[in-house]
Amino acid sequence: MNIAIVCYPTFGGSGVVATELGMALTRNGHQVHFVTYKQPVRLEALNAKLRFHEVFVPDYPLFRYLPYELALSSRLVDVVKTYHIDVLHVHYAIPHAYAAYMTKKILQDEGIIVPIVTTLHGTDITLVGSHPFYKPAVAFSINHSDSVTAVSESLKRETYEYFEVQKNIKVIPNFIDVEKYRNKPIPCERDLLVSAEEKILTHISNFRPVKRIVDVLKVFERVQKALPAKLMMIGDGPETKRAKQFVKAAGLEDQVLFLGKSNEIDKILCYTDLFLLLSEQESFGLSALEAMVHRVPVISTNVGGLPEVNIDGFSGYLHDVGAVEAMAKSAVRLLKNPTLLTQFKQQAFETACRYDLKNVVALYEQEYQDAVDRANDH
Repeated sequence: MNIAIVCYPTFGGSGVVATELGMALTRNGHQVHFVTYKQPVRLEALNAKLRFHEVFVPDYPLFRYLPYELALSSRLVDVVKTYHIDVLHVHYAIPHAYAAYMTKKILQDEGIIVPIVTTLHGTDITLVGSHPFYKPAVAFSINHSDSVTAVSESLKRETYEYFEVQKNIKVIPNFIDVEKYRNKPIPCERDLLVSAEEKILTHISNFRPVKRIVDVLKVFERVQKALPAKLMMIGDGPETKRAKQFVKAAGLEDQVLFLGKSNEIDKILCYTDLFLLLSEQESFGLSALEAMVHRVPVISTNVGGLPEVNIDGFSGYLHDVGAVEAMAKSAVRLLKNPTLLTQFKQQAFETACRYDLKNVVALYEQEYQDAVDRANDH
């Protein structure tokens, strides 16, 4: 099957999922074409089955905001016609499903039928959902997709709650390539970062306000008073300055390392004893899953899709948003008990195995086939 994938080419969860999915599809024999404004950060070497098509947005003085949707639609039309695309898989309702719909209507005038599979990741629903101005466009994009998937049951419920959606939404969760980590020896040179008695806690995100970065630091501040520890802060974003100010004021500059955006997440998680994800909203929590496949237990909030991923009392602990005292107590309980920590590490890996790439890719392949079959029936 020839598949065109549209996504944001960034470090964010949706871009990672789309890229990993595309590469897995090529290993299953499909031809995959990524269409976006730059090559996705995790996209490995391009080959005969894996191609990237850049979307160019012309810079005209007439436009205050560049019309990306128009440029994307035009590029998709060209890719569909040139490479005989069977299905469009777009990640995010706005602007991608909206642009895909325009693509579909343009092609219909030329007698070409191409179905649209739209995957909802969260921000397009939870954040746009709070802005009534965009609601009609989001609902339209979802209702005019041939197939709609969401990455968690929580996100599916929120979509029906926020929008007037008539489409049946199927839950296909995010995933992790378990085999990549099951027996792979990863160099774990902890002594380069910490002393033998110190524990390592890690947080990975885009440092937006929704990630509650200061809560992460507050939890760590309490943990390090109970035991020797260091905190690895991976990522960058609008809350970075505020976070560094907190660290300086708390006298934690020697214990908190800001490592910025990194392509070496595997190495960092190899060092890690405990992962912190304390967001006020997470549609799935992909970074938690990436930690768990490295046998790292997770302290997280109990919002959105996180309770579906992080099993309370098994792969880690769940707490209410902002409950930093309780979060710190759970962290200390684990880190001070080697037997319990070892048990949770193994259970975290077992939980991650439920989201193995092979199982989830098969679900998407079936979704593609069903969308193509329905389009041909019409």
